[in-house]
Amino acid sequence: MDSDLADAVEGLKSIFQKRKIEATFGKAPPELVDALKKSLKIPSRYRNFLLSANPVRVETVTPVERIRLLPAEELVKSQDLVRPGENGTPTDWKQGWVVIGESALLSDPYFLDTGKPDPEGDCPVYTAMSGQDRWVPTLAASSFAQFLRICSTAMEIAAGFGDAIMDDEDEDSFREALGPKVKVIDAAALRAGHWT
Repeated sequence: MDSDLADAVEGLKSIFQKRKIEATFGKAPPELVDALKKSLKIPSRYRNFLLSANPVRVETVTPVERIRLLPAEELVKSQDLVRPGENGTPTDWKQGWVVIGESALLSDPYFLDTGKPDPEGDCPVYTAMSGQDRWVPTLAASSFAQFLRICSTAMEIAAGFGDAIMDDEDEDSFREALGPKVKVIDAAALRAGHWT
């Protein structure tokens, strides 16, 4: 795992510990990751993440979203949920989109766009609303490493909001606090508007 990804993973693990939220990371078997490389064409940085920090049971917790990262063992099956035309899903899902997480609140997928790799072997992460007539992707992060950083930062800010039921005003306050932090991590993701 390169240092950029290692720092992002360490930041995520540490915020789970700090907030005393249980999270289980493991190591995906190399043969499974090789099979995923062939079947889903996942990029090298994401493969290294699975080999070193497979998210066996990892769900971020903030007032506005809960993102469950999918372990390597569930990746192939999770693609079925968005397969074009099945179970009434829209038919415009692109072949290079690979679901790597889901909103535990809304069931919206978070996915890599493997058709847009960068020189580090990473690619952007998008999300899209499920239950619509078509998939309209919104940039969640310009790279997977930045996605992990944004998730960590959101959880860190969420710690200040406690566990009480949030009203719309609290949610707005949370988003206002998160916006400037996302801008520092990934200005393009802030402009896309998913986090705010």
